[in-house]
Amino acid sequence: MLQLDAWRPSVTPAELSAINHRVPDPFERLFLQEYPKVVAIAYRVLADRPAAEDVAQEVFLKFHRSLSPDSERASGWLHAAAVHSALNVVRGERRRTQRETAHALDPAQPSVANPERVVEEAEGRREVRRALRRLPRRTAALLMLRHSGLSYAEVATALGIKVGNVGTLLRRGEDALRKEVNRATSE
Repeated sequence: MLQLDAWRPSVTPAELSAINHRVPDPFERLFLQEYPKVVAIAYRVLADRPAAEDVAQEVFLKFHRSLSPDSERASGWLHAAAVHSALNVVRGERRRTQRETAHALDPAQPSVANPERVVEEAEGRREVRRALRRLPRRTAALLMLRHSGLSYAEVATALGIKVGNVGTLLRRGEDALRKEVNRATSE
């Protein structure tokens, strides 16, 4: 049986071939192919695995109700929806401080001996997330998609823009993010 690993951003070619041969339902095939990447994208925004899995479930439910799994834009739609849904969770989260405290240590990294460094890194991640929330939604989505491991082509498909514009928009977005972080830290 195929093991779904929410930390791995994609399915290997061998797994994809096995899925295509064993799973006749197009939606189920799409789910098995894209679920790990959708969870990984949401996790990058939320830093909370259960919340990322909830976002992925919500995204797939919305997709199932409205789009065809055979659509060429299915993957892009799922990736963009993961970013937007995760950003909605972050923006509406009233207990954000409790969650950030509970997840100050990144579960993907081994324990660090220096507690000051851990606190500084956690604060840095929190500040970047705060700055992302202050950016325009499309800019934040672009940055999250690209830094979640998607190629320029995948980002372009997800956001409905030309591939040639991704690099320029990405640089502008990174500049805007840097200014927001610097502005917040200088206050």
